[in-house]
Amino acid sequence: QVQVVESGGGLVQPGGSLRLSCVASRIIFRLTTMGWYRQAPGKQRELVADISTGGITTYANSVKGRFTISRDNSENTVYLQMNTLKPEDTAVYYCNTPSRALPWGQGTQVTVSS
Repeated sequence: QVQVVESGGGLVQPGGSLRLSCVASRIIFRLTTMGWYRQAPGKQRELVADISTGGITTYANSVKGRFTISRDNSENTVYLQMNTLKPEDTAVYYCNTPSRALPWGQGTQVTVSS
């Protein structure tokens, strides 16, 4: 069955960086647009970035210029490089397609705090 596993979260000070990874198994990864979502306490899950099969990227305004999404089709992996982190970036981060077609993984917690 399809499985999605996110990793790379942690506690970081404001202004710091983290790199998240997501491995998706048992899908034709190279033919699948992938995205990163986040869900902060008390808020809805939101799409913050996605990357097409051809490498075209889109970002939410809140992360544009600070986050970079990339993919490695040979490893079935999508990455999210997060720089200049802010407290409001604190959330659980998940990956999925823009249509939310895959089962949700456990996510990875990102906490930005001094």
